[in-house]
Amino acid sequence: MKLMFIGADHEVTGSCHYIEACGKHILVDYGMEQGQNVYVNVPLPVKASQIDYVFLTHAHIDHSGLIPLLYSNGFRGSVFTTQATRDLCDIMLRDSAHIQEFEAEWKSRKARRSGKPEVEPIYTMDDAVGVMEQFVPCQYNQKISVTNGIHVRFTDVGHLLGSSSVEVWLDEDGISKKLAFSGDIGNYDQPLIKDPRYIESADYALTEATYGDRFHGERPDYVGKLAEVIQKTFDKGGNVIIPSFAVGRTQELLYYIRQIKDEGMVKNHGDFVVYVDSPLAVEATNIFNKDTAETFDEEAMELLKNGINPISFSNLKLSISTADSKAINFDKEPKVIISASGMCEAGRVRHHLKYNLWRPECTVVFVGYQANGTLGRSLVEGCKDIKLFGEEIHVAAKVIMLEGLSGHADKNGLIRWIEEFKEKPKKVFVVHGEDSVCDKYCETLKLEHKLDAEAPFSGAEFDLGTGEWICEGRKEKVPEYKKRQGESPVYTRLESCGNRLLEVIARNQGGANKDLAKFADQINALCDKWEKKI
Repeated sequence: MKLMFIGADHEVTGSCHYIEACGKHILVDYGMEQGQNVYVNVPLPVKASQIDYVFLTHAHIDHSGLIPLLYSNGFRGSVFTTQATRDLCDIMLRDSAHIQEFEAEWKSRKARRSGKPEVEPIYTMDDAVGVMEQFVPCQYNQKISVTNGIHVRFTDVGHLLGSSSVEVWLDEDGISKKLAFSGDIGNYDQPLIKDPRYIESADYALTEATYGDRFHGERPDYVGKLAEVIQKTFDKGGNVIIPSFAVGRTQELLYYIRQIKDEGMVKNHGDFVVYVDSPLAVEATNIFNKDTAETFDEEAMELLKNGINPISFSNLKLSISTADSKAINFDKEPKVIISASGMCEAGRVRHHLKYNLWRPECTVVFVGYQANGTLGRSLVEGCKDIKLFGEEIHVAAKVIMLEGLSGHADKNGLIRWIEEFKEKPKKVFVVHGEDSVCDKYCETLKLEHKLDAEAPFSGAEFDLGTGEWICEGRKEKVPEYKKRQGESPVYTRLESCGNRLLEVIARNQGGANKDLAKFADQINALCDKWEKKI
């Protein structure tokens, strides 16, 4: 019975933890790294085809984004998560696969012109679609028997539609242990979704630490501040560009702008136009309008009862096609453009930055966390020139951060998640925070709250039965130019398929001779076919 730390250890993205118990192999999240990758993550300790279950906290790509890769490499287990998370993953993982395929094709075109090998996507649309068949939607607060000796429960943690903390009960050889994974802990008083709920007990708790070294401060007047930005920018004849996460943050912004319009807070610009330029955000908004009963807060439900859609209003234009997106920047009227991605690393927002960053009358408004190494972080920190699509762009627009508008709890919110336990956990593991932040928050828990807390690195293994470390993680930084010569994602996939075949063969031991003979003939025929090609 052990716990292993894989990703988002002294880093914010790429969340992944591994549990081995009751003869089963389990992942809690399998996320994609975004922005600057500081530390080397250890590989999964077993083959993808050996993973039995994934317990998924929420749909954001830094928690879910590598699940299609797991499927591509042979995973055919079950993904347990909430219904809303399942619905959001259905669109987000397909969107991620589209990005992987598009970028691989773009790089391949360049490679062909220079005589270099083509680039393969890390996974395909077929993988994203296929893995959705493995999802098992669960209700909040329901203790679910996964298999003999393993139970799981999802608790609303108020970070995103469907987001949850995950409780895992393990019973093996007379030893019983309970783990609590915080997931991303939500901020209080966010629009639309409920405030975080809490867990009463756990032997071991893993807590995120995104804002473990800072406070959001006094709650700002989001609506008033956003209205002021729109007013001043429109008065100068400029556009308001809001790089926004397509899922969660975009819907919150629509909620605020509906209020701004209802109260007439922007003067002399009529019923101004607001564009949502992100097919993913449009699909996500439809899901927000669907999964309301279990996840919307009282205020949002009251609006619905009164016939008011809390995230819709007049002159809201949803841009779907590429042609629609391009046309936005040829319209000279001042407008609000909400577009993904929230950290400006990909997506249509980069085109809007290209057309608006150099214009001093425009404003770029950031409304969420900007990870190290992202374009969004560079702009927030005041860079004067950037490169987009091979072109140098001077930053003349006003760039602001709408402070406090965060889906993550601040330090107080993180501490409250820990303090809500009726009994202190035996140990608290601090994860999902930048390097120095993990260390600072860990010290806070130890010194101020008298908890046994540690911030492990990737590769650390902990024996849940004895409560002792099996091995320490490795603080190995990623080289500036990490290149693995000769590695082919497609060949890696082929190897994974071969490993899966061996496991299928092993599971068929003791089967009927007639069936085994047929299986062997099929394998030999396949081998003969490919030996002739080679």
